[in-house]
Amino acid sequence: MSFNLSIPSERYWQALIDTFTMVGVSGAIAFLAGIPLAVLLIVTAPGGFLDSPKINRGVGSIVNGFRATPFIVLLVALIPFTRLVTGTTIGVWAAIVPLAISATPFFARIAEVSLREVDPGLIEAAQAMGCKKWHIIRHVYIPEALPGIVGGFTITLVALISSSAMAGAVGAGGLGDLAIRYGYQRFDTQVMLIVIAVLIALVTIVQCSGDWYVRCLRNR
Repeated sequence: MSFNLSIPSERYWQALIDTFTMVGVSGAIAFLAGIPLAVLLIVTAPGGFLDSPKINRGVGSIVNGFRATPFIVLLVALIPFTRLVTGTTIGVWAAIVPLAISATPFFARIAEVSLREVDPGLIEAAQAMGCKKWHIIRHVYIPEALPGIVGGFTITLVALISSSAMAGAVGAGGLGDLAIRYGYQRFDTQVMLIVIAVLIALVTIVQCSGDWYVRCLRNR
C-alpha cells in the first residue's frame, strides 16, 4: 500500500531547513550573549568581584522583564525593532531577532545558577594564588560550571524549537508556518501529524545529545 503526501515533500524539507536556521542562529546568539550576561550578574552580586548592587539590580530587572514577557507578545512588540534590523517583519531572519532576544535572558539565568553553584573554596584558592579576575572567570568559573551551562543550553534549544514553531503564526516560516497554513487553515490532518512527529523527533535528538555531552563533561 502506497503512502501519498498531501503536499510535496520539498515543502517539508524547506520548512525543516528554515527551522534549523532559526534555532541555530538564535541559539548561537543566545549562547554568546547569555554567558557574559550571566558572568556579569555573578560578579556584580553581593560578595562578587565587582560587588555592585545597582548594576546587579538593573541588569537583573531587564533580564526578568524579558523573561516574564510571553514570546508571542514579545514577537509583536518587537516588530518595529525587527523591521529596523532586518528590513522586514516576516520570514526566517525576521523571526531570529525576537527568538534571540527571548532566549538570551532565559539562558543567562540558567547559566547564572550554574556559575553560582561553583565551590567558593575554589574561588578563594585562586584568589590566594594571585590569579586575576579574568583568569578566575576563564579557568575556574566557566570550566566548573560547564556541565550545568551545557544542560541549560540544551533546555534553551528545546524552548527555541517550540518558539520557532509559534513564530509560524505570524509568517516566520519553518515547521510552525507549515502546520498553520497547510494543516490548520486547510484542515489537513496529515500535515499536522507529520509536523508534530518531526518536532518531537527534533526535541528528542537535541535533549538526548545534550544529556550525553553533559555526562561526558562530568566524567572527565
